Amino acid sequence: MKQDNIIIRREMPTDYAAVEHLTREAFWNVYRPGCLEHYVVHVLRQAPDFVPELDLVMERDGELIGHVLYMRAKIVADNGREIPMMTFGPISIRPDLQRQGLGKYLLDYSMELAEELGAGALCIEGNIDFYGKSGFVVAGTKGIRYHGEPEQEIVPYVLLKELQPGFLDGITGVYHTPKGYYVVKDTLNNWEDEVTGFKYQSYVLCPVRVKNQRYLC
Repeated sequence: MKQDNIIIRREMPTDYAAVEHLTREAFWNVYRPGCLEHYVVHVLRQAPDFVPELDLVMERDGELIGHVLYMRAKIVADNGREIPMMTFGPISIRPDLQRQGLGKYLLDYSMELAEELGAGALCIEGNIDFYGKSGFVVAGTKGIRYHGEPEQEIVPYVLLKELQPGFLDGITGVYHTPKGYYVVKDTLNNWEDEVTGFKYQSYVLCPVRVKNQRYLC
């Protein structure tokens, strides 16, 4: 995609280091001391559920300013069926360009591609104030629960969007975050030490996506 001086294209291996640096800068000290998101991007590219066609970078005048990637995911329906769908994130915008609508621009374009690739729905953890502008609703209001949470609880940060109208009609069940979004502190520290020669603060085992998380867009 090209509009004005903005280009959105697939990420290439030559972009990897710059994308990880961009992601680190976008999330550093936002949700915790340091961040995990840049390492998650590194891990997800090697995950079996990774969707390379939806691993996208945004450039302005030839400079990298944004990135998003997608993963295949599933809802385990209450009748035992597994409903294939997708999720995405981290979505990153260069810090000095955040809150200018670029994140929504990248997101909306990527969702169009996801629909073209056959994704019927998306489920994410995020802030409804941002993602609601792109048509997301709280998943629990549509009968979709979050794994690891109480059965009857509507979790406000688990969001859903149908890309194909009616895709989830009559379906209730549990959304499962792909395993690649969970990282271990020692693995992160060893990677940081190997790549940068500098070891960041240790982290506990946890999902990158946390309650009430809002990607900076």
